[in-house]
Amino acid sequence: MTGLHLPPSARITHVIYDLDGTLLDTEPLYVETTNAILARFGTALDPAMRARMIGRPTPVVARMLVDLVGIDMTPEAFVEERDRILHDRFPSAKPRAGAKELTTHLARHGVGQAIATSSSTHSLARKLLSDPPWFESFDAIVSTDEVRHGKPAPDVFLEAARRLGADPASCLVFEDAPSGVEAALAAGMYVVALPEPLYGDLMPGAHVALDSFTDFDPAAWGLPPHSR
Repeated sequence: MTGLHLPPSARITHVIYDLDGTLLDTEPLYVETTNAILARFGTALDPAMRARMIGRPTPVVARMLVDLVGIDMTPEAFVEERDRILHDRFPSAKPRAGAKELTTHLARHGVGQAIATSSSTHSLARKLLSDPPWFESFDAIVSTDEVRHGKPAPDVFLEAARRLGADPASCLVFEDAPSGVEAALAAGMYVVALPEPLYGDLMPGAHVALDSFTDFDPAAWGLPPHSR
């Protein structure tokens, strides 16, 4: 865990979350499905390659994968096959440890919250089926399809802040991916990184890095403290 660098004058009023790998534990589903496809070509997704792709919009990831691995498959064909498999798996995705508890706590205290995701509108709809009441508690959910540029551009976070009626400088973002951290910083927001252990060193710009939501102290950011 890195040190906290929140200036004393900063006041967090709204919280924005990435979805895949942050709120929902979907990353293993992506890796397993991708490797099942790549196995037909006698290869697999290595960690360094995945680090370059994680958190980016699907069309970008598909093009990078095909170019880097060199499989005899178009990006469009890869996405079609992968999404066909994931379609039935997304509704079974589980929350990351502490995610539901934190968001419920903040909602109870009236803190505005949004989701800003690189998911397409179609895959997002399947993921939201994993826990409809929980996702209905968010004030806004923004898909990458709704903005001009995906992460690492700041567009999706800025749109989330706009829908919340929030000043980006007063928003705190939770992200698991280097491209997402980059996007949130470009939007002028504070960032808590929740990286997989393998990618912790790839997020030097995050204001703090934690192992999970259970390590997050809302009071340290001026948010309603957990009741003791």
